Amino acid sequence: MIESARLGVPAPWLLDALPHGARTWGGVVVKKQNGFSLIELLIVVAIILIISAIAIPSYLRSRMQANEASAVGSLRMINTSAVTYSSTYVNVGFPANLTDMGGVTPCTATSSTACILEDTLAQGTKSGYSFLWTGDGAMPSVAYSLTGTPLTVGGSGQRQFCTDQAGVIRYNSSGAGCSASSSPVQ
Repeated sequence: MIESARLGVPAPWLLDALPHGARTWGGVVVKKQNGFSLIELLIVVAIILIISAIAIPSYLRSRMQANEASAVGSLRMINTSAVTYSSTYVNVGFPANLTDMGGVTPCTATSSTACILEDTLAQGTKSGYSFLWTGDGAMPSVAYSLTGTPLTVGGSGQRQFCTDQAGVIRYNSSGAGCSASSSPVQ
């Protein structure tokens, strides 16, 4: 406090002791500072922008990876449901449509609403991916193919996934064109 008096700057406790209004110190009008200066606020905003520029891409990348993991899990669930469906309805084989394995709650199991698969997944969309079921058209059906495509390539996911009655899940990194010759998911 003594140091601040030597420099010609009043100590904070001295400002509080002066009468309300304009305060003087050695003939110089001293104004008590309230709040933050403009430069201090601009520095805080700049720091927040720098942190968000680093954090947002990481967040989007991790969300995309989570959507891809969910898509692989959904394909496994659909494969399991298709095998259960073909075992239950032997005269039909694999279902003609993805919706045949679903059904709204409460659900009564039939070959057109088997109640095996969660209905939102049976409708063909989940976690940023759309799922397309293609049956072989035979009766009883012995083959199918299934693709999981990101709703927005590079946004909700990067890779397209596919599988068939063999149960091997494969992917294509471009987001389109997955086939039986694509690399399997490890």
